[in-house]
Amino acid sequence: MSPEIVAQLAPTGVLRAAINMGNFLLVTGRTPDGGPEGVSPEMAREIASRLGVPLKLVPYARPNEIADAAGTDAWDIANIGAEPQRAEKISFTAAYCEIEATYLVPPGSPITAMDQVDRKGIRICSGAGAAYTLWLERNIRNAELVLVPGGGGAAFKRFLDERMEVYAGLRPGLITDIEKLPGARILDGQFMAVQQAIGTNRRNEAAAAWLSGFVEEAKASGLVARFIEKHKVRGLSVAPAA
Repeated sequence: MSPEIVAQLAPTGVLRAAINMGNFLLVTGRTPDGGPEGVSPEMAREIASRLGVPLKLVPYARPNEIADAAGTDAWDIANIGAEPQRAEKISFTAAYCEIEATYLVPPGSPITAMDQVDRKGIRICSGAGAAYTLWLERNIRNAELVLVPGGGGAAFKRFLDERMEVYAGLRPGLITDIEKLPGARILDGQFMAVQQAIGTNRRNEAAAAWLSGFVEEAKASGLVARFIEKHKVRGLSVAPAA
């Protein structure tokens, strides 16, 4: 391992990995000492092991908080969705796993297909700061996008309270949400797939190249698939090779 890479990724002698606690697919539980457990912490643990340094997991409630902390020396690597807005400050690897994002519509909705959502008079409710919400902000042209801070639970409540036409979310979460709204439907297909990647500060050029190689090797060797199987995660798939 190059001393330059270790110095860039663990300048304090410890790898500080930012973890998005709001992603219920990548953080699926807690360790006996209360720390986050799941595919995302496993990836960070593997990186620390290869660097030969201790690991410190730095939990954040939402991914936008991780992105906002970029460049503040709060973390060394970040396990969040790779989005163009975030890439202004963060150098991302290719995705190591993907999560399908789609829409839920209430009972009796005339909307039956993806191409019927982005229309005048349609309100799409979505959690502020989520990777799929950032995609919607870039791509929705005609419908009204209603951004709700506080995570998926708050967004779904507002969707219900204000009787909105469409709710956006990750398919595995929508499968749970639909149980609270009998007669609701999840649309077939996806409007995007959240690309879960590993990022570091843009100035860490050597480290970014090494992380990219690590991710490709982790996908090809079956390591990512083993982490997904170990934590019994449904709705999470290994991303294709870059």
